[in-house]
Amino acid sequence: MSEPRRVRLTIDGRTVEADAGTNVLKASEAAGIDIPHFCYHPGLEIEGSCRMCLVEIEGLPKLELSCSTLVREGLVVRTSTERVRSARKDVLEFLLAEHPLDCPICDKAGECLLQDDYDRHGRYASRSIETRERREKKLPIGRRLILDRERCVLCSRCVRFLRQVTRTGELGVFERAVRSEVGLVEDRPVDNNYSGNLVDICPVGAITAEDFRFRTRAWFLTRKPTVCPHCGRGCAVFIESVSGYPLKRSDSRVYRVTARENPAVNGHWICDLGRDGRHDIDDGRTAGLAGKGRELPGWTWPAALARVGEAIRALPAPDRRARLAVVLNSRMTCEELALAKSLFVRGLGLDRIYFADAKPGAGDRLLLTPERVPNARGVLEAGFDPRLPGLHELAASKVALIFGTGLAAHFPEEALAEVLAEIPEKHIFSSHATPLDRLADTVIPTAVPAEKSGTYINVEGLRQTFAQALRPCPGVVTEGDILSGLADRLAIDAGRDDAR
Repeated sequence: MSEPRRVRLTIDGRTVEADAGTNVLKASEAAGIDIPHFCYHPGLEIEGSCRMCLVEIEGLPKLELSCSTLVREGLVVRTSTERVRSARKDVLEFLLAEHPLDCPICDKAGECLLQDDYDRHGRYASRSIETRERREKKLPIGRRLILDRERCVLCSRCVRFLRQVTRTGELGVFERAVRSEVGLVEDRPVDNNYSGNLVDICPVGAITAEDFRFRTRAWFLTRKPTVCPHCGRGCAVFIESVSGYPLKRSDSRVYRVTARENPAVNGHWICDLGRDGRHDIDDGRTAGLAGKGRELPGWTWPAALARVGEAIRALPAPDRRARLAVVLNSRMTCEELALAKSLFVRGLGLDRIYFADAKPGAGDRLLLTPERVPNARGVLEAGFDPRLPGLHELAASKVALIFGTGLAAHFPEEALAEVLAEIPEKHIFSSHATPLDRLADTVIPTAVPAEKSGTYINVEGLRQTFAQALRPCPGVVTEGDILSGLADRLAIDAGRDDAR
C-alpha cells in the first residue's frame, strides 16, 4: 500500500504538513495547536453539531468547522482571531444557558471539556435571568450507567458510539430544540460488552459510572499505562489509582481502568471485562505469606523459597521428572516464561510442565477474545505445550509447585483437595486466595500484571512491552523474582532472559 499523500497548509502562521484526507482539527492537534470541541471524537463519524471548533479559513466568508474541513494544499487557517474567540464564547454561553453550575460536586470535574473550555475561551458574566430547565438527574440507562440530562450538551457521542461501534443502538436523541434530550430507544437499556466507553467519551458529566460516582476526584488519581490481561487481545489501558490522600500513606487502590489509544490493537475502546478488571487488582488477594492455612509470622518470601529449594533438592535427580509437578499459567510474562524454561527444563531436566488457566469465555466481533489469558501465544513461542494436568498426574508427584489459581477453575474443590492432601510438599505462588491455600505448605503472594513489567504476545502475534503501573504491597513479589530466587538456591544459571 502506498503512503498517503502529504499536503502543506498554514495554521496560525505556521507551516504544517498533514496526510491528505485529514481534517483541520486533527492536523492542528498534531501541530500542538488546540482547537476546542465537544462532538468530535477521532473514533466516531463526524457530526459537526457543537459548533465549538469553528475557525477562519482564508478566502471563505464564514467561519468553518475544523472537524469537517479537510486539509488541502495551500490552505490558510486561523484558529485564534477575535472573530473566532467571539464565536466560541457565544457557543459556550448557549451551552451553559441550561447547564447546571455544579462543577464542585460533579464527578467529571477536573477532566471536563466544558469546564476546561470555559476557563480558556469563556470567562464571561452570565446574562441569564430565566430559570434553567429542570431535567432528570439520576436516570439509570443500563450496565451500571447513570445519565444526568441536565448536564448533557447533546454532543451525541454516546448515540454515535452505540450506532457505529457496537451497532446496538440503545440510545437516541429525542424531541427538538430546548426539549431535546438523550434517552433509551424503545426503553431498551444499554447492554453490550463496551458500555463503559460511554463514560470515557462523554465530554461532560452527563454519563457516569455507578461504581465511580462520588468515590474520589479526578485530580487525586495517578494514571499509568499498561496492557489489559483479561483476554488475548491485550488492549492498551490506563490504571487509575489513588495513593496517599484520602487513603493511608501506605495504601494504594485502583478506582478505574480506562481505555488507552492503540491503533494497532484496540483503537480507542476497551471492553467491560477489562474495565471491571480493577476488581481483580484489589479484591480477593492473597493476604500474606502463609502455610497450612496459618500466617507465618517472622517469615519472609526468601525464607519460604529456601524451603521450596530444599524440597526440590531432596528429590533424587532420576526421580524429578516423575515426582516434581510444575503448574504455570498464561498470565506470566514472556520474560517469566523464559526463566521458567531455563530453570525447569534446561536446569532440572523436566519434560512435563503443566499449565492451568481460566476457562475460555464468549468472544465477540469487536475486541473480546474467547481466551481469558493475555499471553497464550507467548507460552507457545517459549516452547511449552500448555497442557492441563490430570489429577492422577498431580497425585503421582512428591513436590508440586503451583503458580496461579487456574486449577480451581477446572477441578471440583473436593477432588483437588483430596489430591493435594496426598502430596508431601506443595507450594502455591498466587496473587489471589483460594480455598486450597489451607493445604499448601507455603503460599507466597504474587503480583498481578499491573504490578509488574514485561512482555505479552497477543492473539495476532503482536509483542507488547509494558511497565509497572502499580507498586505491589509489601511482601508481594513477581513470578520472575520467585523463579530467579529458586534458581539461585538450586545453583542453576537461569539468567534473566530477554524474551522481547
